[in-house]
Amino acid sequence: MSDHDLPRNLPVVPARSGDDGESTRAVHGPRQAPPEQQPMGLPTYRTSAFVFETAQDYADVLGDQTSGYSYSRVDNPTADAFALGAAAMDAHGLEQDVAAQAFASGMAASSTTLLALCSTGSHIVAPAAVYGGTYGVIRHVLERFGVTATFVEGNEMDAVRAALRPETALVWAETIANPTTAVADLSGFAAVCRDAGIPLVVDNTFASPAVCRPLQWGASLVMQSATKYIGGHSDVTGGVVVGDVELMARIRRARIDLGGILAPDEAFLLHRGLLTLPVRVARHCATAAAVAEALADHPRIERIDYPGLPTHPQHQLADKLFESGPEGKRYGAILAVTPGGDRNVGMALCDGLRVGTVATSLGGVHTVVSHVASTTHRQMDDAALAAAGIAPSTVRVSIGLEDAEDLIRDLEQALDRLPV
Repeated sequence: MSDHDLPRNLPVVPARSGDDGESTRAVHGPRQAPPEQQPMGLPTYRTSAFVFETAQDYADVLGDQTSGYSYSRVDNPTADAFALGAAAMDAHGLEQDVAAQAFASGMAASSTTLLALCSTGSHIVAPAAVYGGTYGVIRHVLERFGVTATFVEGNEMDAVRAALRPETALVWAETIANPTTAVADLSGFAAVCRDAGIPLVVDNTFASPAVCRPLQWGASLVMQSATKYIGGHSDVTGGVVVGDVELMARIRRARIDLGGILAPDEAFLLHRGLLTLPVRVARHCATAAAVAEALADHPRIERIDYPGLPTHPQHQLADKLFESGPEGKRYGAILAVTPGGDRNVGMALCDGLRVGTVATSLGGVHTVVSHVASTTHRQMDDAALAAAGIAPSTVRVSIGLEDAEDLIRDLEQALDRLPV
């Protein structure tokens, strides 16, 4: 067979390719050139280091004088590809440029953002019902370095305005609060922050960009635990921050110093999750609405919080802020179910489920439940829980992709069997 007849893609090592020893040949074996065709899937750069032609090239990239990659703790192409995809979801329709950074977890994203924006003597305004992990970073880490915080009860712009101080570095908000499902007045908060010249940072984890895009309503930065709806299958951990380019440059510098970058394999999975995010979230939301409506009048439920219910305090605000699709308005897929009774009753509700699963996290294909006071908000004492509007028996229900009828039947039987 002549060379002309050989397959173009047949790997061939040329004759007399060198006299190096076996260990050198093993380390420095030949590599294929990058393909000319654009791959349909995202390539995964599973490498810690990148090679340069010269020492000066290395210095220029590491010193941020030229674009490129040197070390995957600094930047990685797969992590950047995921960040870019997440930014495109959040930035739709905006008139300004938007940047993003990917992190190893939602808490890495949150803590790095807080550390990047605060210094000794800074002040933070946050909701009393803030996620327990965020509360822990503020109270147990930042306060040790002279950062103070005001946790605002209520969800209105006037309460935020009253809490501001000259040293306030940022206002933190949650689109849908964990676990109370309170909806933040994002446009009102943004107006207050704009007048004060400080950034509004919004945790959009419970919504995802398929339900709400806080940058559209004036937020400076949006943080999301990508572990949840973006990943969507309970098999990956990550976080992402999207927003103002100058603020994101500060956050990138802090991320490099603190070392919390997203790993390439996780970046691949999260980028893949973006591809089906709108389809999955639409189904999550439709099922959650059906479950909430079916349980709203159950005699064993003292309170059920879901933004899609007309009885929810911020139902009209949710109508304004949240996205719609062919299936209707999307109100998220988290329910806060509070049966009458104490902590033991809440735990009994979790244990009584057959379809729903007691598990950490949320936003995956499985419906998962957690007893709030003993798990996600364990960092809070009883006074802090009460200030956040969380009862001892409250159970957070993350609606998955099961059939609505099965979930309704499962929750009803568990409620009916609760101890009196």
